[in-house]
Amino acid sequence: MSRLVLRGARAPGDVAVRDGRIEAVGRVPPEPGDEVLDCEGCLVTPGLVNTHHHLYQWLTRGRAVDQGLFGWLVTLYPVWARLDPEDVAAAARVGLAELAVSGASTVADHHYVVPGGDDSVFDALADAARAVGVRLHLSRGSMDLGQSHGGLPPDQVVEDTEAILASTEAVAGRLQDGERVFVNVAPCSPFSVSTTLLEESAALARRLGLRLHTHLAETKDEERECLARFGRRPVAVLDELGWVGPDVWVAHGVHLDAGEVARLGAARTGVAHCPTSNGRLGSGICPVVPLRRAGAPVGLGVDGAASNECGRLQPELRQALVLARLAAGDAGALQPAEVLAMATAEGAACLGLEDVGRLEPGARADLAVWDLGDAWDVADPVAAFVLGPERPCRTLLVGGEVVVEGGEPTRVDLGAARAELARRARRLWP
Repeated sequence: MSRLVLRGARAPGDVAVRDGRIEAVGRVPPEPGDEVLDCEGCLVTPGLVNTHHHLYQWLTRGRAVDQGLFGWLVTLYPVWARLDPEDVAAAARVGLAELAVSGASTVADHHYVVPGGDDSVFDALADAARAVGVRLHLSRGSMDLGQSHGGLPPDQVVEDTEAILASTEAVAGRLQDGERVFVNVAPCSPFSVSTTLLEESAALARRLGLRLHTHLAETKDEERECLARFGRRPVAVLDELGWVGPDVWVAHGVHLDAGEVARLGAARTGVAHCPTSNGRLGSGICPVVPLRRAGAPVGLGVDGAASNECGRLQPELRQALVLARLAAGDAGALQPAEVLAMATAEGAACLGLEDVGRLEPGARADLAVWDLGDAWDVADPVAAFVLGPERPCRTLLVGGEVVVEGGEPTRVDLGAARAELARRARRLWP
């Protein structure tokens, strides 16, 4: 079979692709029949890995702009309760296409609002990912602790515990293919689920060989809630319930003390760092540098477009670098190459993917080509990419297949998808 050669990039040079995998990197001698993609003036990176998202939230951008997390959630829960699978599908098509244009070849979506227990919404999400062409880590989220039992969400958006567990196993059985769609077990957060659901979800995930995901230590309100309910901080609560381990990654990890950082690092529990969303909601700054030094994989996440209206991943690299240096009080605390690693190999490690996020022979050919024609004056192309302006991905390959070309998705009409999404979103306006 003929191969594709991405030729002449400023870094890492040439990349040869055959049968959906990287064959060679660096200087690649030509072969008869090569298909060549001219990458002069470009940077080629692994496809970016978005470790935390809520695709459905694209329908509710720009709301509760003066609220912290709990107030924001209380405002939006009743709106989200009105969404049907077709709404979620429309949001996912736009959200995934926007992420692809920003270089994301793998997206972890945490969907935890399932009105009426209609889990066909997960089929809609998987269909949207297949349509756009990206890999989807589909986290079957859930909430079973409504307001009447001391939880934050209204009762109308929570599900029965046993029904959640049965649905999670069924969703994994029909959607996980280990290639383009992966299913994870993902109760929402310590303040919206029961301890029974957390314990049983961990047991279910390990029986099925699936990964675990949840929100953790995002805000001081969450910390106070856990102290009042359990007498312990959020990390201690999850640790006691079997939720600290190498098969777990958590979202946010903002409010962690030194002992908690050490515990997560020793256990190789991953953290999805969502810098813009945490700033938008006034939650704080994740201790990225201490976590990475402790051994925890730290990936990047956009989070939902209702708390990060940009909805794209590439801008998060610069944001992550700037905030890490601000938090550490050290202008050299995090380097551009380290941030790129967080957005690729470390993000893949959070998701348990060993052959994604790497520019090396044998890895999956998930590749992003970035036009740096405006940055020939910058000696280090990675620094130009991370510290420079937001830029669309020129070409995105997923398994060697082109899903973005010329900064536009190749498989979906993004303009038409946006129009359909706007039509659906307007009916939700007050």
